[in-house]
Amino acid sequence: MPAHPDTDARVVLDAGDIQRALTRISHEILERNKGADDLVLLGIPSRGVPLAHRIAERIASVEGYAVPVGSLDVTMYRDDLRLKPARALLPTEIPPGGVDGKVVVLVDDVLFSGRTIRAALDALNDIGRPQAVRLAVLVDRGHRELPIRADFVGKNLPTSLVERVKVTLDGIDDLDAVTIQGVPA
Repeated sequence: MPAHPDTDARVVLDAGDIQRALTRISHEILERNKGADDLVLLGIPSRGVPLAHRIAERIASVEGYAVPVGSLDVTMYRDDLRLKPARALLPTEIPPGGVDGKVVVLVDDVLFSGRTIRAALDALNDIGRPQAVRLAVLVDRGHRELPIRADFVGKNLPTSLVERVKVTLDGIDDLDAVTIQGVPA
C-alpha cells in the first residue's frame, strides 16, 4: 500500500474505499432494520459524527427521507479519565424525537478495546431507552478488552498493539484516508 503524503504511515483505505465502505454499511443498516423507520444515528465525536452524517445521506438517497442524526460525547463516561490528559467536552446533540423506542446506531471511526463503546452505552442509558442499539464502525482493528462487537464494519484490519490506526476525513482533515503508523519492520 502507498504511504500517506505527510508521514511514513501506510494507507489501508483511500477516499474511494471509504466511500464504498460507508455505502455498504448504509445498505446493511437498512437491511437489518428493514428500512429506516425508527432509526436514529448517533456519531461519537470526533470522527464518528461526520461518518454518521455520511451514512444518513446514503440512507436518505435510498429511502427518500432524512434519518435523524446526532452526536453522543462519551468523555465523562470513560473509565480512563484519570489516565489520560484532560480533553474538551464535545456536544451531545440528540435529534428531536429522542431515542426512546428507536433503533439507535452508534457510529465511530475505529473499534479497538471497546471502552469507548462501553462509555457510549452508559451515556445513552442516561438519555433514554432505545428499542435496540447497534454499532457501525469504519475500522475494526481487534484487541478487544470488553465483550463488544460491531454490527456493521467497513474494514476488519488486524493490527499489532504497537501500530496506530489513524482515520482522516475531508472536512476535519485534508483528505479521506485510513492509515497505519508504527508498522513493525
